Amino acid sequence: MDTSQRRKSGINLPASMSETSLRLNNFSSSPKRGSSSFNLSSPLKSMSPRTISNLSSSSSPSKSVAACSDRFIPCRSSSRLHTFGLIEKASPVKEGGGGGSEAYTRLLRSELFGTDFGFSDFSAGNVKGGSPMSTSRNMLRFKTEHSPGPNSPYSPSILGQDSGLSGEVSTPPKPPRKVPKTPHKVLDAPSLQDDFYLNLVDWSSQNVLAVGLGTCVYLWSASNSKVTRLCDLGPNDGVCSVQWTREGSYISIGTNLGQVQVWDGTQCKRVRTMGGHQTRTGVLAWSSRILSSGSRDRNILQHDLRVPSDFISKLVGHKSEVCGLKWSHDDRELASGGNDNQLLVWNQRSQQPILKLTEHTAAVKAITWSPHQSGLLASGGGTADRCIRFWNTTSGNQINSVDTGSQVCNLAWSKNVNELVSTHGYSQNQIMVWKYPSMAKVATLTGHSLRVLYLAMSPDGQTIVTGAGDETLRFWNVFPSVKTPAPVKDTGLWSLGRTQIR
Repeated sequence: MDTSQRRKSGINLPASMSETSLRLNNFSSSPKRGSSSFNLSSPLKSMSPRTISNLSSSSSPSKSVAACSDRFIPCRSSSRLHTFGLIEKASPVKEGGGGGSEAYTRLLRSELFGTDFGFSDFSAGNVKGGSPMSTSRNMLRFKTEHSPGPNSPYSPSILGQDSGLSGEVSTPPKPPRKVPKTPHKVLDAPSLQDDFYLNLVDWSSQNVLAVGLGTCVYLWSASNSKVTRLCDLGPNDGVCSVQWTREGSYISIGTNLGQVQVWDGTQCKRVRTMGGHQTRTGVLAWSSRILSSGSRDRNILQHDLRVPSDFISKLVGHKSEVCGLKWSHDDRELASGGNDNQLLVWNQRSQQPILKLTEHTAAVKAITWSPHQSGLLASGGGTADRCIRFWNTTSGNQINSVDTGSQVCNLAWSKNVNELVSTHGYSQNQIMVWKYPSMAKVATLTGHSLRVLYLAMSPDGQTIVTGAGDETLRFWNVFPSVKTPAPVKDTGLWSLGRTQIR
């Protein structure tokens, strides 16, 4: 185009630009990446040639962008940005991140909030520990806006890191209780039999340990370590079970000939001998008034020392040797386990079991009642089962089952805390402490070289004694002491039972 034609068009174009290059109607509605072009086809119809001349004659590209920018710059003065709190918890910088994350954090914060809203104190240098605050999807957390007084504990100046409302309150986990891994005392127990179906160790409420060794029963006083031989059954008999009364003054002994003997533990004098079983009496259990005995003859006999007869009732239900017996703490129910893999529950009035629990797949010797919850029973199975099962005897339902990995020989429930201890045989011979109801392992103790067949607990509930065919008795501190109740504040009232006298 020559000079005369440029003058006729009325458009002042640079010398290097032809009129055909101004075909604005052909511009795409979506400009290419990196281009500053816009769809101006509609607005140009109403624009004057002088306006177009001013745009085209601009010598600085940055000025044209600033004049015709499509960015929307909001007015943040009306925003309620103070209702958003930044989490001040610093996250560790990833390895190899260098200082780029710090610069990016400051740039992002500046773009989001600008420099007029008082967030300069969140810079990397002011964050606790000097670590740059990492950006994450939870960087912004919405807080409820309050309008309290200036001295209110809920004022916005306090709703920060100290109050814990702007971030998650993290409670430090309680450290696990430490249980000593070694026994604090070991006693020799020669002739302690390696027989799964016998119960030869018991600890009285008067702190005296009874142990059946061969044909004799020995008493060991935990207070002064004095050893006393209670009795000798002679060459033709043997001790199969021992069990103290709850008061701890009398002890019952089950013999290989099927007798049940009752002795005065303080005077070492026999009080009573009762028959009724055809063969060995391997397990005994006292309630407040009744002594129950289980035998290889598959029967359970109920004895009452107040009547002259050998037994007052016979419970028939097992199809093989009875090896586990435990009365509930309220004396209402008796649980029995047998070599027939059955766990039976009896009450005081019925001659037939009220529950027949057959989920175990091996002999049930280990039985314990919860001292913390009525009707909660735990049982353990032998080598082919290896499980500890929990039962609700009110409904008859199984609550839980835990595979321990080895034969369960004994169970005892702590009265101080809601935990259990189990002793095991094939093939690990371990002692395990469990939390209930989570059944998380508190400790695993080892030391016996043979299966841990015998278990008893001290009267204070802190120490257990275990016995095995390796002819040793080992004492372990596994449970804490009873929590002392908080002292009662003096309110001016004297308590007398359930009656308060002012």
